[in-house]
Amino acid sequence: MSSKQQIEFLVKLRDALSMAAEATNDYIETFAPKEAKEEKTAVTEETFNILKFESQQGAKIGAYEVAYKAANLPDKWNSAYNILTKNNATIQNRYLGTSYQFSYWLYGSDKIYRQIRKQAGET
Repeated sequence: MSSKQQIEFLVKLRDALSMAAEATNDYIETFAPKEAKEEKTAVTEETFNILKFESQQGAKIGAYEVAYKAANLPDKWNSAYNILTKNNATIQNRYLGTSYQFSYWLYGSDKIYRQIRKQAGET
């Protein structure tokens, strides 16, 4: 077997093993409890706490806060906004971790919303 054939074989073997590892990880994920998956993806709440929030009051949802893009440092605001966008955070599907004091979501443009959690496990 020539060195070229050996390299081709090793590349194919590497790629096949990589695909097998990825498939195995996907299969393992199907057995993980929902709570473990959520906590694994949550960043520290400090990512959001460094933003400047303004208090608001809504007739339906009560007290909440809004961080406006224009009132925050661009890099800090964009980082938090991108996390919420990536996780499709809406008022019905809020972004939070198990130790978070607040839940976070997006609505409209250039605004990040948050609301204090009433009880552990509640959004």
